Amino acid sequence: MRKTNIVLTLFGLLALLFVLTFVDAKRGFKAASSALENKRLIVSELGLSDLALFTEARYTRHLSQTDLHSAFQDHPMAMEHFPSGSLVTPPPHLFH
Repeated sequence: MRKTNIVLTLFGLLALLFVLTFVDAKRGFKAASSALENKRLIVSELGLSDLALFTEARYTRHLSQTDLHSAFQDHPMAMEHFPSGSLVTPPPHLFH
């Protein structure tokens, strides 16, 4: 057996496994749809706030409920300690 046949067989197998991940995700979504609906009801009943996007810094957990000065704990020109702080853009009112 030639090496190219082995490589092509391996690529074919990996492509099949890749497609099967989408099939499994679709099947899992159908199975979890009732649980998701229950969670939606709980969120609307309790009036829960925004989703916690990051777990690192307290000023990136809930962007709508953040302490505006907690990002500058040391001083305004301090280096960003957490990578998630660089992913969050400044509020729109600071651009005007």
